[in-house]
Amino acid sequence: MAITYNNLYLDIRRQLRSSGIAASTLEARELVCFGTGKTREELTRDGSLYASPELEQRVRELVERHLAGEPVAYLIGEWEFYGLPLDISADVLIPRPDTEVLAREAIDYLKTQGECRVLDLCAGSGCIGLAVAAQVPDTRVVLGEYSDAALKICRQNIRRNGLSGRVVPIQVDAREKPERTLGEFRCIVSNPPYIPRQDIAGLDASVRDYEPHLALDGGEDGLDFYRAISEKWRDALTPGGRLYFEVGAGQADDVLRLMRTQGFGDIQIVKDLGGIPRVVFGTLCTEI
Repeated sequence: MAITYNNLYLDIRRQLRSSGIAASTLEARELVCFGTGKTREELTRDGSLYASPELEQRVRELVERHLAGEPVAYLIGEWEFYGLPLDISADVLIPRPDTEVLAREAIDYLKTQGECRVLDLCAGSGCIGLAVAAQVPDTRVVLGEYSDAALKICRQNIRRNGLSGRVVPIQVDAREKPERTLGEFRCIVSNPPYIPRQDIAGLDASVRDYEPHLALDGGEDGLDFYRAISEKWRDALTPGGRLYFEVGAGQADDVLRLMRTQGFGDIQIVKDLGGIPRVVFGTLCTEI
């Protein structure tokens, strides 16, 4: 039986909701839009029109893949972060609302700093650095990433958001001391790999089986990148500059102590919308 676009959307939303998916409204809309080739506006406009059987089948196949564990962002190849449309592939983590807390904290600080350079280290899709550049026009942003495949996504997202004039991608290893030619930054933001290695096998299948382990594995205790960045990258900050980290649940106090031993002061912890300590940031003291 033929089905209208609106009824197809409502049917998919019910199916996702009955499967326990909290974001059923958002995910149903994205899957129907992608499967039918319509924008959100076109889906609303054409809601009373009938979808062809071929389009309906395509949408339902996408839904089945999603219910089997495949994340929507990888199915449709894009996602939104801080109001920016981003290309997404299985080579980068899917941007999450928790990470917007990190972006917001850095943006609020950088709005008070005038012209300055910012480094998004372990950039992945480039979501944090691009949000900074879009919200703070006085900044020049470097997206530092180790993976060639992730750097390709960074370049696509720079172009997609018209930020080529102020954002550049470079290949760096966050675990190694940076070259002096990289210069200094007023602010370094980082959402590094922070899952303890032994915990990866127990992650939800949508993360464990689809998201890149290179971007998840934080070493035996999950803190390898925090140690390396706070020690080896502190000299890439200008005196009085700030280092911002996203952290995993239960890691904030450990990261605070690591930063303190490396000469960071005025260290603060910020909770996410779920009340979990999610961001740790501090200011580089002029003397240790």
